[in-house]
Amino acid sequence: MRWLLEKLLTVVARQVRALLFNPVDLGVIAVVEQAGKVVLVRHSYKSGWLLPGGAVERNEPPGETILRELREEIGLTASEPPELYGVYTRRGVWVTNYVLLYRVRGAQFTFKPSWEIRELRLVDPENTPLGTGGAPRRRFQEIYSGAAQSPNW
Repeated sequence: MRWLLEKLLTVVARQVRALLFNPVDLGVIAVVEQAGKVVLVRHSYKSGWLLPGGAVERNEPPGETILRELREEIGLTASEPPELYGVYTRRGVWVTNYVLLYRVRGAQFTFKPSWEIRELRLVDPENTPLGTGGAPRRRFQEIYSGAAQSPNW
């Protein structure tokens, strides 16, 4: 229980620090591919099926961040090098939020549910499950169906 409280306080402290001292937030998100399927995750604190990723820490290269986040969230053990696919803006309340989208092919992972990521699903990007977020669906259309890339997440 103490571990969970510490994690929650860390998340809150990170948000407060960002609001006060760093009004620009940089995040990384990945379309993780394995054998023609893509990874969607269900968070403990957000609804719906989403793409894995997280915040870039101070002085951390984004390419390293996405690999760290994938190790933490889905148990990534191997993959081809991440490819930067696009840069997006996302509406934030008090901060300017930028998202770097990476494509990670040939992923191998051993998923174990955690306090943050409750479930993982490998899905066909053209036939996503009910509850898949709008942003993942738009990214799949851009990558796999040739839709024009939007500047907005």
